[in-house]
Amino acid sequence: MFPERFSNLPPYAFPRLRALLDAHAPGGPVTHMSIGEPKHPFPEWVGEVLAANVGGFAKYPPNEGTPELQAAIADWIARRYGVTLDPGTCVAPLNGTREGLYNAAMALGPETKRGQRPTVLMPNPFYQVYAVAAASIDAEPVFVNATSESGHLPDYESLPGDILDRATLCYICSPANPQGAAADRAYWTRLIRLAEKHDFRILADECYSEIYRGEAPVGALQVAHEIGADPERVVIFHSLSKRSNLPGLRSGFVAGGPECIARIRQLRAYAGAPLPLPIQRVSERVWADEEHVVENRARYAAKFEMADRIFAGVPGYEPPQAGFFLWLPVEDGEAAALKLWTETGVRVLPGLFLSRDTEAGNPGRAFIRVALVAPEDETEQGLTRIRDCLYER
Repeated sequence: MFPERFSNLPPYAFPRLRALLDAHAPGGPVTHMSIGEPKHPFPEWVGEVLAANVGGFAKYPPNEGTPELQAAIADWIARRYGVTLDPGTCVAPLNGTREGLYNAAMALGPETKRGQRPTVLMPNPFYQVYAVAAASIDAEPVFVNATSESGHLPDYESLPGDILDRATLCYICSPANPQGAAADRAYWTRLIRLAEKHDFRILADECYSEIYRGEAPVGALQVAHEIGADPERVVIFHSLSKRSNLPGLRSGFVAGGPECIARIRQLRAYAGAPLPLPIQRVSERVWADEEHVVENRARYAAKFEMADRIFAGVPGYEPPQAGFFLWLPVEDGEAAALKLWTETGVRVLPGLFLSRDTEAGNPGRAFIRVALVAPEDETEQGLTRIRDCLYER
């Protein structure tokens, strides 16, 4: 016997992509632009810190994080967002944000609300862990289309009152994956006030927060603090994967009110895997350093400008505000991805693989997601081939 609660999950995006493309030969030099795996260099001293602390692999690491890591995270939040948190009670390290985004639903999502099955709100397209988290707590997932008309962010205020009244958790990704839209103060304020009115928590996935053009995006916790919201209303998630080009480190954090963090820590004490001590020591140093982050952001800025130049005049092209993806309009995302692969060897992800059908349609069907993570020359060649293959000039 197997549980039914996961039966409606579609195949994960990348096995689905392999099924679509791998039976066909590439039509040119293979260029991987489908996976958001950073390829820029991480700080050279990471290896030195790891080597200096390698003996820590012989010890059980503290589940709640070393005091030094807790302090480094709290200090970064204070520098970045101007919010002072108690490092001992309001932050917790994670094995990347995916673990935290999943376990937060398990730790903070009640079984019922007002005697009814709860809802979990999420954007559409969405990071797939949001949906499996909702399924795991037997909540009803509510997919809210994020389109150009809504600024590529979900308009949760448009939902019916009965859906909002049953809501317990609301996922929001800003800057958004895949569209690159960043919530401003007005958006965060409206969402927090909506959460207060209908009594649900906001789970803010902000892992792309340090890759942006122009001004740094405001954060959920920052706005909540500014407007005097309940500290337990907003929980934020960050990682070193994108900020510092360390996806294999599997190091991130969750921060919020002390009760939320206590509940997340309690669950992790039973079902989580603490970060190995050498990884915690590296993370302490990386969160404290901004020089490499500025350099990384400059590299992506050059790629943003490159994309703007290459796709200038393409109908529907929208320059991303942040993140490192392009969300390119096409007639059919699956057909476009297959055409690109068989004619050019460029590998991209159909937007359909990141979204769900709704009564208002599927917002990912007519898009492809393109990751700008490769070296600049490879990225330029790949983008040029995409333009020449899919768009008339």
